[in-house]
Amino acid sequence: MEAEVWYRPLVWMDYRLAVLFTVIIPLVILTWGFIEKAQAIQRLLIIYWRVSSLLMVTVYLMIPAWPLGYLSGFFARVLIPISLWFWADINDDIADQPQRSLKFVFTAWRWAMTVYCLLGAIANLPFFACAASEQFRQQPYCQVWLEPPKLYAEWFHANSEPGFLGVLGILGLLAYVASLAYFVIVRLPKEGRRAMQEE
Repeated sequence: MEAEVWYRPLVWMDYRLAVLFTVIIPLVILTWGFIEKAQAIQRLLIIYWRVSSLLMVTVYLMIPAWPLGYLSGFFARVLIPISLWFWADINDDIADQPQRSLKFVFTAWRWAMTVYCLLGAIANLPFFACAASEQFRQQPYCQVWLEPPKLYAEWFHANSEPGFLGVLGILGLLAYVASLAYFVIVRLPKEGRRAMQEE
């Protein structure tokens, strides 16, 4: 019998907000940016999609209940706000644009994402124990975080084994870490906070 956890509705709300803020809204803004040929916004959102792919990796790691999923989810929430504000040239380009609907919506989303991710990162800190301890991981305290990823697997991967989906998550994580390491070690010292080469 599934034990009741008082914050279960908050966990489900978090996943729903994640779909809205991290997938639907940025996809709409990116499409809008292409239509209006807003290159700075396009460039930043392309970078955003690369960085936020760690959230999808997290879902695949959580499906088989692998402990890395608890950690990757936290780091995704830290890296996303950094990616949205780090680039000096993009920030300057966006600031110089005339005020219009696209710029307003994009700026509102960027601030909302920043607040959402930072609050989520803080809220996830107590659940590091789920990654560190098998004893904790088996408790409802941790298991509640696995419910939405398992539902996702039922909807989109009904015929796949959780372990196989977890392996896909590990492969995605390895590619992500390699890409991040290349950026930090090779590109950042050379290009600094300029994103002109990011397209």
